[in-house]
Amino acid sequence: MLKGPGNGQRLDILEWLRNPVAHFPPQRRADLVEDGVGTDALAVKLGVSRAVARTHLDLLAGVGLLRAKKVGRRTYYRRDEYRIAEVSNYFEKGW
Repeated sequence: MLKGPGNGQRLDILEWLRNPVAHFPPQRRADLVEDGVGTDALAVKLGVSRAVARTHLDLLAGVGLLRAKKVGRRTYYRRDEYRIAEVSNYFEKGW
């Protein structure tokens, strides 16, 4: 995940979701902080299609760095701070 294509975009996603209010406009159906950011907003910010954004988001959620939450028919993503700290700790210890 860290060495593959799109790594810079995935790191951007993680950084933007650290403070979603500063990086994304308000959403009608979900709170940016409590629920997360929708796929469409992330795709626009990245300048890619929804499918490409969804691939990045699914990968990050799959390894546990993001949490996905369904609100109606849409999925919203936010950081899993506990898991990010855990992974960071592995790297600090020379994993």
